[in-house]
Amino acid sequence: MIPIIDWQAAPQAVKERLTGRSQLNFDAVRGVVNEVLSNIRQRGDEALLEYTAKFDGVQFPDGAAMRITQEEIDQAYAQVDADMLRRLRAARDNIRAFHEKQMQKTWMDIGPGKTLGQLVRPIASVGVYVPGGTAAYPSSVLMNIMPAKVAGVERIVMVTPPGKDGKANPLSVVCAAEAGANEMIKMGGAQAVAALAFGTQSIEKVDKITGPGNIYVANAKREVYGYVGIDMIAGPSEVMVIADASATPRYVAADLLSQAEHDALSAVILATDSMAIAQGVAQELERQLSTLSRKEIAGKSLSTYGTIVVVPDLKAAAALANEVAPEHLELCVSAPFELLGQIRNAGAIFLGHYTPEPVGDYWAGPNHVLPTSGTARFFSPLSVEDFLKKSSVLYYSREELASCWQDISQFARGEGLDAHARAVELRFEEEK
Repeated sequence: MIPIIDWQAAPQAVKERLTGRSQLNFDAVRGVVNEVLSNIRQRGDEALLEYTAKFDGVQFPDGAAMRITQEEIDQAYAQVDADMLRRLRAARDNIRAFHEKQMQKTWMDIGPGKTLGQLVRPIASVGVYVPGGTAAYPSSVLMNIMPAKVAGVERIVMVTPPGKDGKANPLSVVCAAEAGANEMIKMGGAQAVAALAFGTQSIEKVDKITGPGNIYVANAKREVYGYVGIDMIAGPSEVMVIADASATPRYVAADLLSQAEHDALSAVILATDSMAIAQGVAQELERQLSTLSRKEIAGKSLSTYGTIVVVPDLKAAAALANEVAPEHLELCVSAPFELLGQIRNAGAIFLGHYTPEPVGDYWAGPNHVLPTSGTARFFSPLSVEDFLKKSSVLYYSREELASCWQDISQFARGEGLDAHARAVELRFEEEK
């Protein structure tokens, strides 16, 4: 079901197995997505309503009917039991507390004759995409909205596909209300991304779009980048576990399956310096898989992209992790903090035997919107900074400019930009 590969015997086979997913190839859907974007941009609500009927099977009479009303919010609250409401509020508070530590401040370095600084301001408006149906992840509502609220974004719009009954997922609605969304709209797919990016008769455009979605949503976000900001282009989920002899195979297998059940394209990887652990985890995967409600999806993920690698030591495991740059990385070893120093590339790092990946998905506070497909080499988790923008501030007195205008002038002329040079030279003509 899942191969065990000896790194020293077949290093190339390991690399091909781990880098074989083409997660960010959108060629197959680009034509459809661009047609949707063009129609929404040109025809607005009319096209949006047509696509909602076509793809979601819901007929709304007009754009205004797509908005989630206070009555619908109240109905959603009535469907969420008290224990679940308590849990999501506790998770919300944990997420807020973590992200408050990321908040940046405006600063000014004021000196004699000049001031340099940076203004930090929140983005004015943000659209948060939330998947619907069987792929609904209300936890992502909190993870996207809370850092935006901490940053001070004034207008936060949640969009989510309606069910066949024309209603949104009640837990997503409640999470959005608890997190502080200003607007909630029942629309999904590439058409929702287009509406947020370009605006329609009933929907005001936003400045940035965040949140996960299927390949059509991901491609639409890529295509509208430049008209609006986006968080990242996310591929299917992935987890890598580094385990030594102190690990419990039953725990490791459960952690791998927690990501395999997301998507048939999800990648799950175990790197261990213990053949006994490798074999034990393989046996546990087969045993636990049979009990899962999403065993077909998880099974395909394991057989297609699942890999167990036996490495000579933990240093080699860390080097492999840095090459893979996984979305989630678990260090299920006896001394995780020692190994942490060797990790350079990972979206989120979970330390020890009692910090499984779902702790990050739902509860601890760090954001679970993470870079995938190896992009942790240059991308970071969603954070407050994604909802802030910065402006540089410069002030020079005449005396300060007098001390350097000739250097600036010569620098500009060295680039062949005479007008740049003159902009400083004219201020000191009388001294030439």
